[in-house]
Amino acid sequence: MIPILSSAQARAFDRFVGEHCAVPSLLLMENAGRSAALLVHEWLAEQSGGSARSRRVCCVCGAGNNGGDGFVVARQLATLGHRVCVLLAGEADSLAADARVNFGAWVGLGGELVAMSATEADRAAFDPLWREADGIVDALFGTGLSRALSGRLSALVDSINASGVPVFALDVPSGLNADTGAVMGTAVRARVTITFGHPKPGLLTSGALDHTGELCVADLGVPRDLGPALSPSAFWLEQADAASWLTPRSRSTHKGRSGRVLVIAGSVGKTGAALLSSSAALRAGAGLVTICTFADAQRSLEQRVVEVMTEAIDLERLGPCLDHALDGVDSVVIGPGLGLGEAARKVVDHVVLGWDGAKVIDADAITLFSGRARELQAAPGVCLLTPHPGELARLLGQGVRELEADRFAAMARALELTGQTLLLKGPHTLIAEPGTPPWVSSEGHPALASGGSGDVLAGICGAFMVERPPLRAGALAAYVHGRAARLWVQAHAGADRGLLARELADFVPEALASLASG
Repeated sequence: MIPILSSAQARAFDRFVGEHCAVPSLLLMENAGRSAALLVHEWLAEQSGGSARSRRVCCVCGAGNNGGDGFVVARQLATLGHRVCVLLAGEADSLAADARVNFGAWVGLGGELVAMSATEADRAAFDPLWREADGIVDALFGTGLSRALSGRLSALVDSINASGVPVFALDVPSGLNADTGAVMGTAVRARVTITFGHPKPGLLTSGALDHTGELCVADLGVPRDLGPALSPSAFWLEQADAASWLTPRSRSTHKGRSGRVLVIAGSVGKTGAALLSSSAALRAGAGLVTICTFADAQRSLEQRVVEVMTEAIDLERLGPCLDHALDGVDSVVIGPGLGLGEAARKVVDHVVLGWDGAKVIDADAITLFSGRARELQAAPGVCLLTPHPGELARLLGQGVRELEADRFAAMARALELTGQTLLLKGPHTLIAEPGTPPWVSSEGHPALASGGSGDVLAGICGAFMVERPPLRAGALAAYVHGRAARLWVQAHAGADRGLLARELADFVPEALASLASG
């Protein structure tokens, strides 16, 4: 896992490396700029069929250390044979100390320089620069931006975004809050964001997606796990992490030892949710899966299931009926398509607050705890809540927009409120348990924006909860779920839409195999 550092932690990391490890800040800037330049060079080479020499690149540099990184990138790209222009968005006299050194090196080597004036008339000089460029390097602001962009800087960013030229943002796209992902007035829309040393939380939020593009981590030339990075804000999951949580099955394995999963889901008109969760649990490795649902829904399901068993809920004997269904199961998935009526509430309360096994609480089961989320603290056994932003917002009593403005803060509030492990769905899925930094899985794909994909994720979680603790089960499930979507995309000529949830479940075994094989 890669430590994720807040903007304050990132600055503290740099100070720690300088003060305790005797690594000069100029060397860190040089290493960061060199790593970023190589990534830009490789990207340009890939886009041009293998040769990226003599491409026109414009580096837009501010007066702070992010601008200093940009001067290093400019120098390194020129060394690699590119035609580089530097646009200085500020006064040379106001440059930060390390930035001034690298600015002097660029000028001393005869590098092309365009100074940005504060006058209105000079802003028209931007567009000719972009028209000639094959790439733009955004080095205006890094993690330290504290106010919304306005005036000529806002106009500059808007001009960059309108250029149609691929943009490479250094550390954080200028105008994006490094901690929350909020747009501060306006923000650069990058094709690639090259963050230095560690990802920043704001880069791993839903709101930042249209600004970050592809996210890469550039090497600073020092180990990542130093000082403040030992207590990071969060961790970014890597493929190796997910692969390490998979173990080959022994040759003596049989269905009884592979896990019994009970899916309490579905209602009239929503039986598909139960089918999707149950089939996903089987595809993820569960040995035996039973759907437990209301009698009228069970009659409909009986005509459609093959590998899955069904059991009806007798509302007249609710407790004994559910206890019979729960007997001998290893994990329960409860909530998909169950409904929000009084009968559903009684079912959810009996299972979630009364059964002491491993539970995946999803969809309607989460919503049924709105206004009483603290009751979840008393739930016996272990629980994994798997809300999408709307469901978590209802649980917290706030709006979705407010939640998405700071997903990490919302996650912290939900952990304190429920006392349970949570998985907040999204392009960057957050998984966390009380007392530990969140884990972030970024394996998702836009093709997952399809009804039923969350039901599939719940079923995968149920299968993995059979033999794993909630945090690891949820993290592995999120990664496998995203990998299955990417394999579907690969099998459908790169399509970014049209994925059916039942098809997603069918790709889960291939996703598991690809992880196991590396």
